[in-house]
Amino acid sequence: MAELPADRRAALEAVRKVILKNLDKDYEEGMGYGMIGYYIPHRIYPPGYHCDPKQGVPFAGLASQKNYMSVYLMSVYGEGVEETWFRAAWAKTSKKLDMGKCCIRFKKLDDLALDVIGEAIRRLPAKKYIEDYVAALGKRSVEKAARASATKRSSANPAKSAKTSTKHVRKR
Repeated sequence: MAELPADRRAALEAVRKVILKNLDKDYEEGMGYGMIGYYIPHRIYPPGYHCDPKQGVPFAGLASQKNYMSVYLMSVYGEGVEETWFRAAWAKTSKKLDMGKCCIRFKKLDDLALDVIGEAIRRLPAKKYIEDYVAALGKRSVEKAARASATKRSSANPAKSAKTSTKHVRKR
Protein backbone atom coordinates (compact mmCIF):
# COMPACT_ATOMS: atom_id res chain seq x y z
CA MET A 1 0.00 0.00 0.00
CA ALA A 2 2.85 2.37 0.80
CA GLU A 3 4.02 2.22 -2.82
CA LEU A 4 0.65 3.37 -4.21
CA PRO A 5 -0.24 6.96 -5.10
CA ALA A 6 -2.11 8.67 -2.25
CA ASP A 7 -5.54 8.62 -3.96
CA ARG A 8 -5.34 4.88 -4.69
CA ARG A 9 -3.99 4.10 -1.23
CA ALA A 10 -6.88 6.01 0.37
CA ALA A 11 -9.47 4.23 -1.81
CA LEU A 12 -8.07 0.76 -1.16
CA GLU A 13 -7.72 1.46 2.57
CA ALA A 14 -11.40 2.50 2.69
CA VAL A 15 -12.46 -0.73 0.94
CA ARG A 16 -10.15 -2.75 3.20
CA LYS A 17 -11.80 -1.16 6.25
CA VAL A 18 -15.26 -2.23 4.97
CA ILE A 19 -14.03 -5.77 4.31
CA LEU A 20 -12.41 -6.13 7.73
CA LYS A 21 -15.49 -4.71 9.49
CA ASN A 22 -17.70 -7.37 7.86
CA LEU A 23 -15.29 -10.32 7.69
CA ASP A 24 -15.97 -13.47 9.70
CA LYS A 25 -13.31 -14.21 12.34
CA ASP A 26 -12.23 -17.44 10.60
CA TYR A 27 -10.92 -15.64 7.50
CA GLU A 28 -7.39 -14.27 7.47
CA GLU A 29 -5.83 -11.33 5.67
CA GLY A 30 -2.52 -11.67 3.88
CA MET A 31 -0.67 -11.14 0.64
CA GLY A 32 -1.35 -13.54 -2.20
CA TYR A 33 -1.17 -13.40 -5.96
CA GLY A 34 0.32 -9.90 -5.73
CA MET A 35 -2.59 -8.39 -3.82
CA ILE A 36 -4.12 -8.10 -0.38
CA GLY A 37 -6.15 -11.25 0.03
CA TYR A 38 -8.71 -12.66 2.42
CA TYR A 39 -8.78 -16.42 2.62
CA ILE A 40 -9.73 -19.52 4.58
CA PRO A 41 -6.51 -20.60 6.31
CA HIS A 42 -5.32 -24.21 6.58
CA ARG A 43 -6.25 -24.31 10.29
CA ILE A 44 -9.90 -24.04 9.17
CA TYR A 45 -9.70 -26.01 5.90
CA PRO A 46 -6.52 -28.15 5.84
CA PRO A 47 -6.70 -29.26 2.17
CA GLY A 48 -6.21 -25.65 1.03
CA TYR A 49 -7.02 -24.21 -2.37
CA HIS A 50 -7.60 -26.90 -5.01
CA CYS A 51 -5.52 -24.98 -7.60
CA ASP A 52 -2.58 -24.63 -5.19
CA PRO A 53 -2.97 -26.59 -1.94
CA LYS A 54 -0.16 -24.56 -0.32
CA GLN A 55 -2.51 -21.57 -0.38
CA GLY A 56 -5.60 -20.99 1.73
CA VAL A 57 -8.95 -20.91 -0.09
CA PRO A 58 -9.35 -17.39 -1.56
CA PHE A 59 -12.42 -15.43 -0.59
CA ALA A 60 -11.74 -11.78 -1.47
CA GLY A 61 -8.95 -9.52 -2.62
CA LEU A 62 -7.91 -5.95 -3.30
CA ALA A 63 -5.57 -4.88 -6.08
CA SER A 64 -4.29 -1.84 -7.88
CA GLN A 65 -4.02 -2.47 -11.62
CA LYS A 66 -2.53 -0.19 -14.27
CA ASN A 67 -5.81 1.49 -15.27
CA TYR A 68 -8.10 0.75 -12.32
CA MET A 69 -8.40 -0.80 -8.87
CA SER A 70 -10.21 -4.05 -8.17
CA VAL A 71 -12.18 -5.78 -5.46
CA TYR A 72 -12.33 -9.54 -5.97
CA LEU A 73 -15.29 -11.35 -4.42
CA MET A 74 -15.06 -15.08 -5.04
CA SER A 75 -18.47 -15.54 -3.42
CA VAL A 76 -20.16 -13.90 -6.42
CA TYR A 77 -18.24 -15.92 -9.02
CA GLY A 78 -20.52 -17.91 -11.28
CA GLU A 79 -24.24 -17.79 -11.78
CA GLY A 80 -25.41 -18.70 -8.32
CA VAL A 81 -27.55 -17.18 -5.62
CA GLU A 82 -24.81 -14.86 -4.36
CA GLU A 83 -24.09 -13.38 -7.79
CA THR A 84 -27.81 -12.85 -8.44
CA TRP A 85 -28.23 -11.18 -5.05
CA PHE A 86 -25.11 -9.04 -5.57
CA ARG A 87 -26.14 -7.72 -8.99
CA ALA A 88 -29.67 -6.94 -7.77
CA ALA A 89 -28.40 -5.18 -4.64
CA TRP A 90 -25.89 -3.15 -6.68
CA ALA A 91 -28.58 -2.16 -9.21
CA LYS A 92 -30.61 -0.59 -6.38
CA THR A 93 -27.72 1.80 -5.68
CA SER A 94 -27.85 3.30 -9.20
CA LYS A 95 -24.06 3.07 -9.40
CA LYS A 96 -22.58 1.60 -12.56
CA LEU A 97 -21.25 -1.93 -12.00
CA ASP A 98 -18.04 -2.72 -13.90
CA MET A 99 -17.69 -6.40 -13.11
CA GLY A 100 -15.95 -9.43 -14.56
CA LYS A 101 -16.45 -12.95 -13.18
CA CYS A 102 -15.70 -11.92 -9.59
CA CYS A 103 -13.79 -8.69 -10.07
CA ILE A 104 -15.37 -5.30 -9.48
CA ARG A 105 -13.28 -2.65 -11.24
CA PHE A 106 -13.28 0.96 -10.11
CA LYS A 107 -11.29 4.15 -10.70
CA LYS A 108 -12.36 6.05 -7.60
CA LEU A 109 -13.96 5.16 -4.30
CA ASP A 110 -17.22 6.89 -5.24
CA ASP A 111 -17.69 4.27 -8.00
CA LEU A 112 -18.30 1.59 -5.36
CA ALA A 113 -21.40 0.63 -3.42
CA LEU A 114 -19.46 -0.05 -0.22
CA ASP A 115 -22.57 -1.13 1.68
CA VAL A 116 -23.23 -3.85 -0.94
CA ILE A 117 -19.61 -5.00 -0.79
CA GLY A 118 -19.81 -5.12 3.01
CA GLU A 119 -23.02 -7.14 2.89
CA ALA A 120 -21.52 -9.54 0.31
CA ILE A 121 -18.64 -10.18 2.71
CA ARG A 122 -20.94 -10.54 5.73
CA ARG A 123 -23.35 -12.92 3.93
CA LEU A 124 -20.79 -15.73 3.81
CA PRO A 125 -19.19 -16.75 7.06
CA ALA A 126 -16.19 -19.03 6.55
CA LYS A 127 -18.09 -22.22 7.46
CA LYS A 128 -20.79 -21.56 4.84
CA TYR A 129 -18.23 -20.51 2.23
CA ILE A 130 -16.33 -23.80 2.72
CA GLU A 131 -19.57 -25.79 2.40
CA ASP A 132 -20.30 -24.03 -0.91
CA TYR A 133 -16.70 -24.45 -2.06
CA VAL A 134 -16.63 -28.19 -1.32
CA ALA A 135 -20.02 -28.66 -3.04
CA ALA A 136 -18.74 -26.81 -6.12
CA LEU A 137 -15.61 -28.96 -6.19
CA GLY A 138 -17.77 -32.09 -5.95
CA LYS A 139 -19.87 -30.90 -8.88
CA ARG A 140 -16.71 -30.18 -10.89
CA SER A 141 -15.38 -33.65 -10.11
CA VAL A 142 -18.60 -35.26 -11.34
CA GLU A 143 -18.55 -33.17 -14.54
CA LYS A 144 -14.86 -33.94 -15.10
CA ALA A 145 -15.48 -37.68 -14.63
CA ALA A 146 -18.37 -37.55 -17.13
CA ARG A 147 -16.17 -35.82 -19.72
CA ALA A 148 -13.37 -38.36 -19.15
CA SER A 149 -15.84 -41.23 -19.52
CA ALA A 150 -17.22 -39.80 -22.79
CA THR A 151 -13.67 -39.37 -24.12
CA LYS A 152 -12.82 -42.94 -23.12
CA ARG A 153 -15.92 -44.31 -24.89
CA SER A 154 -15.16 -42.51 -28.14
CA SER A 155 -11.47 -43.50 -28.11
CA ALA A 156 -12.33 -47.11 -27.20
CA ASN A 157 -14.07 -47.58 -30.54
CA PRO A 158 -11.85 -45.82 -33.12
CA ALA A 159 -13.69 -47.42 -36.07
CA LYS A 160 -16.94 -45.81 -34.95
CA SER A 161 -15.19 -42.48 -34.43
CA ALA A 162 -13.57 -42.68 -37.88
CA LYS A 163 -16.89 -43.60 -39.50
CA THR A 164 -18.60 -40.69 -37.79
CA SER A 165 -15.81 -38.34 -38.85
CA THR A 166 -16.00 -39.54 -42.46
CA LYS A 167 -19.75 -39.12 -42.51
CA HIS A 168 -19.35 -35.59 -41.20
CA VAL A 169 -16.76 -34.75 -43.85
CA ARG A 170 -18.90 -36.15 -46.67
CA LYS A 171 -21.81 -33.89 -45.72
CA ARG A 172 -19.74 -30.78 -46.43
